[in-house]
This record gives sequence, structure tokens and C-alpha cells, in this order.
Amino acid sequence: MSSTNHDGALLRVRDLSVRIGGKQVLQQVSMDLPVGQVTGLAGESGSGKSMTALAMLGLLPRAATATGAVELDGQNLLALPRRQLARVRGRQVAMVFQDPAAAFHPLLSIGSQLTDHVRHHLGLSRKDARARATDLLRQVRLPDPAGALGKYPPAFSGGQLQRIAIASAIACRPAVLLADEPTTALDVTVQAGILRLLRSLSDELGLATLLITHDLGVMSAVADTVTVLRAGQVVESGPRFDVLTRPQHAYTRELIEALPQNSLSGQLGDGDE
Repeated sequence: MSSTNHDGALLRVRDLSVRIGGKQVLQQVSMDLPVGQVTGLAGESGSGKSMTALAMLGLLPRAATATGAVELDGQNLLALPRRQLARVRGRQVAMVFQDPAAAFHPLLSIGSQLTDHVRHHLGLSRKDARARATDLLRQVRLPDPAGALGKYPPAFSGGQLQRIAIASAIACRPAVLLADEPTTALDVTVQAGILRLLRSLSDELGLATLLITHDLGVMSAVADTVTVLRAGQVVESGPRFDVLTRPQHAYTRELIEALPQNSLSGQLGDGDE
């Protein structure tokens, strides 16, 4: 597990800027990801949310240039050689994407995909890797985890596949989890289960989690702090309760007013966060 900075942040993003061709897509984005907390990154489509996560992992398009710093354990990930950054991905920083079906090969069993992943990164034997995979599926509350290893991705629902994708992401005990719109493709009741899972894993494993979503209703359920992006720039940031009940920026107010009525009620607590 990575160590924290003196201010409690496990990962620090400072003045992250990205240009693709002649277009500025991110401009001086800064935020902290503390241990055991869910940091929300909100904004409409095209605001730069996903680009922020991709930049943090060094997964930008070839034509892109990134400046600033993404600091983990005193290292600026933006400055690491490609091979060294590849070792950070999956081991120290992992990512869950929007479409869980795209995360798995449909013709390979879930067991083979999970065990290959942990054997590659952790050097486990085949037997130990299978035991680890079973434990992971149990940890993400997938029914019949041992039996699930022999099944193929098309046998699972979208919500079950997202749980398996989360299991794969935490397989190598990363310190940081980036979740990019992890509930968008799921129906409302399934969304709630995935959000509860992300919250509990952050609490139990001490993960520094970045939850990316355009839906502030989703954010209100699990985030500790919220950062709001507009056109690649941070317009507001602070504790969840403050941002969602006393927004300071007109854009944040617009996002909140666009939500279905009462979608925030009952999820914001008493403001003690």
C-alpha cells in the first residue's frame, strides 16, 4: 500500500493540463484523493472527466500532451517512462470503466481472465491464483463465486459483470481506484448496489477512490468530497454536503436543478461530513 502525503492525500493532482492537437481539453485541474475516501468528479458530457482519469494513468491518445503533476508516493506519474508506468497501472492504480462487457473477452472464462491477471502481476501459482480469484468474487458479493469462475462473460448480467470488473481492478491490492461512470450502463436498482460496493471497498480496504459521473444524484450517495468540472476546468470543489446543498458556482446549481426532484433527499446526511 502506498504511503500518504503529509496532508493525508494518497494521490495528488496538481495543475493537470492536457492538449490534443490545438485544443486545450484540461486546464490546471487540481484535486486530492485521500485514503479511504471517495472523491467525486462531476460534470456534463465533454467536461473532461474521463480525460482526467486517462491522463492520470498515462492512457491519453498519442497526439495528446500533458503537463502538471500526478503524484503518488512522491513520484510524478506523468514523468515516468512508459514501462515503469505500466507497472503502476493495475498494481498501485486501477481503473473500472463504464461498460463492463468491454472489460472481458467473451470466449474466455471469468476464472481464466482473473487468474491470468493475478498470476501476471503477483506471481502466484495457478492454485493460489484461483483461490485469490474466488476470494475476490466473494469480496464483491457475487453469488456462488467458486462456480462463477467456470462461466463465461455472456452468462452474467451487466451488474454482475461490473462486480467482476471491480474484483479484477482490486485483485492486486491497488492503493487508488479510478471508477469512470461505473453505473451509467446499469438500471437504477443495480446502480445502488454497485455504489454501495464501491463505498464499502473504500472503507474496508482504505482505497483512495475517484468516482467519475455526470449524475450528482449518484455522487450524493457515496462521495466524501465533490469536484465539479466544466470545459476542462475546476469550477467548484469541497465536501459533498456543502457542494450539493450550498453550491457556489452557477454551473453547479444548473447540474443540481437538472436532477429529478428529491433525487438528493435522504442521501446527504446532516452535514457533518
